[in-house]
Amino acid sequence: MTGTERRGVLLMTYGSPASLERVDIRAYLARVRGGHEPDPELVDEFTRRYRVIGGSPLVAITRGQAAALADSLGWPVEVGMRFSEPSIRAGLAALAGRGVEDAAAIVLSPQYSPLLMGGYARAIEEAQATLGDTAPKVSVAGAWHDEPTFVTAIARRVSDALAGLPPAEREGVAVLMTAHSLPRRVADQEPDYLTQLRATADAVAARAGLSDRDWSFCWQSAGHEPGEWMRPDFADLMPEIAASGRRSVLVVPVQFLADHLEILYDVDIGAREQAEQCGLAFRRIESLNCDLGLVSALEAVARRTLPLSPGAGTQAEPATGPGGM
Repeated sequence: MTGTERRGVLLMTYGSPASLERVDIRAYLARVRGGHEPDPELVDEFTRRYRVIGGSPLVAITRGQAAALADSLGWPVEVGMRFSEPSIRAGLAALAGRGVEDAAAIVLSPQYSPLLMGGYARAIEEAQATLGDTAPKVSVAGAWHDEPTFVTAIARRVSDALAGLPPAEREGVAVLMTAHSLPRRVADQEPDYLTQLRATADAVAARAGLSDRDWSFCWQSAGHEPGEWMRPDFADLMPEIAASGRRSVLVVPVQFLADHLEILYDVDIGAREQAEQCGLAFRRIESLNCDLGLVSALEAVARRTLPLSPGAGTQAEPATGPGGM
């Protein structure tokens, strides 16, 4: 094999339930909650939500992203889910089976938090221990929230969505840049992560030509755990937007790269209901999914994470992204 072929990529994200059966959704939620059994009411609610959207397409989309990246990069690319199959161990084993010695592991969230994403590194270390000497060396990519082709891809989605609005609605639209909410106690420990989220939103707005009055940042998908979560949420802003005379909202997730529950239910159903209850028309940009701009960004991240010859990788250590960490 050539030196290039001995390098590979592992794309990592949360995963999704194995099926729409309640037992599989319960098992998935238990894994997400660190092995703690979810309340029956929570299982019922999430079973309802997954069935409403017809199941999450996240794993299939991630596989599509991996195939597109492999075509662009020329390296083997596999996927690894943190809380479902195909697991991170399975992904590393597949890379090892293809002769990969050094792997770049990329979390499919452009903003990086050691606290929030540390579970991926731990899963990699556990997988390496299980695989033994056959396991590839792994370098975990750090933040890539300001990767130019990623920012441009979202900004293009914003511009396309705005261009598709009737002129009267375009004049009165409020753009909401969103990210997954966090418990306040977690956010207080991760100021750099919050800075990255805002930097992505600012960069997308600038690239799309939005003025400060055109857009706001807000949180979505607050969890079901007790305690204070970050605000403002959708529900906080919709009445304010309507009261200001705006006629519609355009939701722009700046953290999520693919369609899944938090997009197809929390945004497309939950946020839409909140907007329409306030008399606002609702729009959302198309998710990037397998967008070529996203693929280009992932290629840049992979090459930056493994710039040296095979054998020079580190063991599950975050690499610095373009914005520094």
